[in-house]
Amino acid sequence: MTASITYRTTIAQDWVDYNGHLRDAFYLLIFSYATDALMERIGLDAGSRGRSGHSLFTLEAHINYLHEVKLGTEVWVQTQVLGYDSKRLHVYHTLHREGFADVLSASEQMLLHVDLAGPRSAPFSEGSVERLQAWLDQQPAREAACYVGRVMGLRG
Repeated sequence: MTASITYRTTIAQDWVDYNGHLRDAFYLLIFSYATDALMERIGLDAGSRGRSGHSLFTLEAHINYLHEVKLGTEVWVQTQVLGYDSKRLHVYHTLHREGFADVLSASEQMLLHVDLAGPRSAPFSEGSVERLQAWLDQQPAREAACYVGRVMGLRG
């Protein structure tokens, strides 16, 4: 389990705007599917969620739109676990395409482990903690997540 490709897709016709560019909402959709894949890898797949009644909710998400993405482009998401505590998970998704070295888009997200019966926050299971730690330990050294912790505002 490493910081690896968590989701792969091709940009569909109904995802693009009048300029032929990926609409902003669909960047989040792509990152959301990558989060679903991450959940499966840490033991929060559909079956586990059904048995435990626990899931992840997104508390906060920041998206940086860095380069245009056009209709028909095959893209993939790489996911880096930045850290976790007993109930929260801090992740960094980056969007990529073949033949282009720069990151197309980046999304920093804070996720909360939730007991759906409340709903209320709940500690991760021991198995999820073990998988998260293994992911963190095994992910290769990567460039600093340069779009993490940014604050939006006007200078002046």
